[in-house]
Amino acid sequence: MSYERSVSAPSHELSPETVWHIQMPQIRFGRDATDELAFQLHDLGVDEDAHGLVITDGNLVDIGHVERVQTHLEDAGFAVDVYDESEREPSIAAIENCLDFVHDEKGEAGYDFYVGLGGGSCMDTAKTTRAVIANGGGPLDYIAEPTGEGEPLTESGPPLVLMPTTAGTGAEISPVSILSVEEKEIKEGISSNHVRADAAVLDPTLTTTLPPELTAKTAMDALGHAMEGYTTHEYDSLLRPTDPAERPVYAGRTPLTEMFSEKAIDLLSNNVRKAVHNGDDLEARENMLQGALFGAIAGLTAGASLCHAMAYPVGNKYHTYHGETIAMLTPASTIDYNSASDPKRFASLARRFGVDTTGMTPGEAADALKGEYVQLQRDLNVLPSGLNELAGITEDDVDWLAKQTVETQARLLRCNPRPVVEEDVHDIFVDALHNWEP
Repeated sequence: MSYERSVSAPSHELSPETVWHIQMPQIRFGRDATDELAFQLHDLGVDEDAHGLVITDGNLVDIGHVERVQTHLEDAGFAVDVYDESEREPSIAAIENCLDFVHDEKGEAGYDFYVGLGGGSCMDTAKTTRAVIANGGGPLDYIAEPTGEGEPLTESGPPLVLMPTTAGTGAEISPVSILSVEEKEIKEGISSNHVRADAAVLDPTLTTTLPPELTAKTAMDALGHAMEGYTTHEYDSLLRPTDPAERPVYAGRTPLTEMFSEKAIDLLSNNVRKAVHNGDDLEARENMLQGALFGAIAGLTAGASLCHAMAYPVGNKYHTYHGETIAMLTPASTIDYNSASDPKRFASLARRFGVDTTGMTPGEAADALKGEYVQLQRDLNVLPSGLNELAGITEDDVDWLAKQTVETQARLLRCNPRPVVEEDVHDIFVDALHNWEP
């Protein structure tokens, strides 16, 4: 067996990994868990007279979720300010606006605690704001080179609790914040355990106001986490760092992440149709939120891979919803391309989606999985048929997208179970233009 790509590496870097590690926020889950937010903050050591900031968006103010959280915290004795200008797919400038708000209100030290309420964009804004306040400087200081300065975060800052109002992004437990760098038309991540929240409070009653389209879009992101986490490298097929502090946050599949992936796929695939078509079905909403949490534990510990890597250039250039972009790319990337890495595993994945694989070869089962996944999307009746319908993307756009994926998403491509080069990514993008005839 040849290891030509590694011949120049120091010998210790060729040692296989033998240790896996998982780190999670405290997790509080269930109907009306919102009513235990103050208890959660006290459990994290926040004083009764503390002054906190809720980071959210205007839509959640209009719906009433912000008032519910703010009133609960003020009744418990906390002083609470609200920043409601989080933007979708937050840019560096959007984070700087939130930082300016904190500095104007509380100076360099910032607030005593932070609460991120909303979808992934609100939660990433909260995560990044808390981390930058604690460490100083600006967000570009902590984005990897060459886009940023690549400085390590050394402090987590005061307690941060995240409260998702969607079932899908996984931002509430993730150690990564995703930010748009608009001048370069790319997305970058700040990746560190110091970004991760101290606690997540997941209340399905906060998700019932989510409209059908957003329910479907975020669900596809959650399924993507579960599927990518289930099919990525095993942790002991990766290389072991000499210093445990250098172990990446996306560190490969383990027996624990595999268990969470399987349960997530079961919960999501069996409940998404109900949640989309009847948003008031609280049991379906609860199952979706739990499935999204489990998918995030799996995929955002084992590692998101090729599909997510391809989604970021699309989202940044065309301003598409992340989960919807994942839905368009999954059939061609996670299933079609990656199934060659381990056909038997993809046959097992097909069975989890309810495919009867009796008499099928593993390759045939992977094909059937793709058909089942596409049919699920079609049944939801709110998702586009491919990248072309999603954002008018054509073959003329694919060269740039493939180049951007390879040049800017190395942290995710290293997790992919099958080696990938720019030409492969180009062909996958072409395949994803049309998943079915609209």
